[in-house]
Amino acid sequence: MTFVTVSLLLLVIALGTYFQTVTGFGLAMIVIGISSGAELTSVPFIATVVSLISLVNSAVALPKHLHHIDWRIANTTLLGIVPSSIIGVVLLNFLNTQATSILEFLLGAVIVYSGISFALRPKQRDTESSLKSFFIVGFISGLCGGLFGMPGPPVIFHLYRQPLAMPVIRNMLLLMFACTAFSRTFYEVITVGLSKDTLVISAIAVPCVAIVTLLAQRYPPPISATSMRRITFVTLVIIGLGLVIGSLKDLGFSF
Repeated sequence: MTFVTVSLLLLVIALGTYFQTVTGFGLAMIVIGISSGAELTSVPFIATVVSLISLVNSAVALPKHLHHIDWRIANTTLLGIVPSSIIGVVLLNFLNTQATSILEFLLGAVIVYSGISFALRPKQRDTESSLKSFFIVGFISGLCGGLFGMPGPPVIFHLYRQPLAMPVIRNMLLLMFACTAFSRTFYEVITVGLSKDTLVISAIAVPCVAIVTLLAQRYPPPISATSMRRITFVTLVIIGLGLVIGSLKDLGFSF
């Protein structure tokens, strides 16, 4: 990879990290969406990098908060996440080789869906959903995580509707994202291995993410949290629509 490409990737990762620090989400969607749309790198490559970054962050943040996790819900959700994460990686490798435009369309559609679903504040339920629903949501999230390296939208929306304390929700999400990242990374390691570029970019990105996170916490944007979330929603929808329109043009559709 050229110096310019590496620099642009780190800039995109820094941007995604900043949004995630001040809003609580957006890292994977912004990084993967912009990198793919700008043709900086392939979806499989940047999805693996994001997974490795997520693993490092989870390894640091999660161990001290395991007592917040509702293991009955978490285990059921993970039963869906782990196998579907591997299925997602297999589909990703197939689509990246056989139908890049279709892959970009799916990626764009997921990002648009994410922006819209996050904009709609989920109404909290009075009682917990059934364990079956957690398994189904886990399976869908794992598939998204395997395909695009971003399992967030389905499981985030579902968990935020549950009558659970915020520390429980946050740490269960962290656990689920970590397990998704581990599953897809482990599968790649034992099947095709990790390229030198993947390891180098990930190694450089980890301190970049740490520095940007500290700066964002110390110097938050001079606007309200609500306004910042709206900016993030709009950003995600624009990125997603750009990918969808570009992929449709590649498939022969005219506008």
